[in-house]
Amino acid sequence: MSIRPFRDIKRKKTKEINVGDVKIGGNNPITVQSMTNTSTKDIKKTINQINQISKVGAEIVRVSCPDKDSTVALKEIVKHSSIPIVADIHFHYKRAIEAADNGAKCLRINPGNIGDENKIKEVINAAKNNNCSIRIGVNAGSLEKDILEKYKEPCPEALVESALRNISIIEDLDFFNFKVSVKSSDVFLSIAAYKQLSMKTEYPLHLGITEAGSFLPGSIKSSIGLGTLLLEGIGDTIRVSLSDDPIEEVKVGNEILKSLNLRKRGVTIISCPSCARQAFQVIDTVKILEEKLSHIKTPITLSIIGCVVNGPGEASQTDIGITGGGKGSNMLYLKGVETEKITTESIISKVVNLVEKKAEEIEKNN
Repeated sequence: MSIRPFRDIKRKKTKEINVGDVKIGGNNPITVQSMTNTSTKDIKKTINQINQISKVGAEIVRVSCPDKDSTVALKEIVKHSSIPIVADIHFHYKRAIEAADNGAKCLRINPGNIGDENKIKEVINAAKNNNCSIRIGVNAGSLEKDILEKYKEPCPEALVESALRNISIIEDLDFFNFKVSVKSSDVFLSIAAYKQLSMKTEYPLHLGITEAGSFLPGSIKSSIGLGTLLLEGIGDTIRVSLSDDPIEEVKVGNEILKSLNLRKRGVTIISCPSCARQAFQVIDTVKILEEKLSHIKTPITLSIIGCVVNGPGEASQTDIGITGGGKGSNMLYLKGVETEKITTESIISKVVNLVEKKAEEIEKNN
């Protein structure tokens, strides 16, 4: 048993699938995804954005393929991507086949929107022949007409019925390398739908609050929606959908997982909101440190507290800690132990140097 059982999350063990060399479900870590917003036909811009997304921690990226020019471009794009690419397909079955043939490691489709059984079969065969997985992407904004007529409006039961219908279509074609999502822009609807679906299928679930909005409201909606599900052990891969730079999506996604101890990546900074007691400018210091330490991938904890009220206590729980002191003399803690006094002017350089050294030591020992 964990020494802190109140922090334990018992994840539901789902079937394991592959998206290229990334394993989803089973006992594998929860992955973070994002999506490019460049024109896929602009190969150079799309590759550049994928590399930026990957650099900040995305392990899978989705690329829209609305036309043949895009699937042709995809063949070149995959050659320069360090992470598996999911081709986003909605209606034309030939785009799915082309994407699979041209190197996509996963197809995001709704089988029910692809066409008749023969067309679906051709798509599944292309996926099989290219070792390409599938994501069944159910969305409250694009439910099948008969399901919408049955339930009158998008509701959890409608999303789940659509998902189970599409699961059945694929299973009947002897294909099982897929994950499922039931997304909505409504947090309550999304949570309820995912909970219901989790009880009815063993396939891995891709979590997301779709069309969540701009950075601030979208991050909050996603944190509430995804966090609620993740706390209950539901979810195998996530995407935070923001009307913003995809890099921000990845950062928010990673922070959600870090907050729940589901993934450990980079520097986790514990900092106070600051008040009149602060001995140095906490807010400015934290902003600078976030920027200067963004290249660190090794899990390290850092506390930046402006005064002695909570500073020593927080420092006792982190690898490196700074507590504000009088007359520009602040205390540095290493593993909770008072180590030396440092001036306010030297905080940034001292902390950056210590974190980089700590990361290097950890990597050498792993």
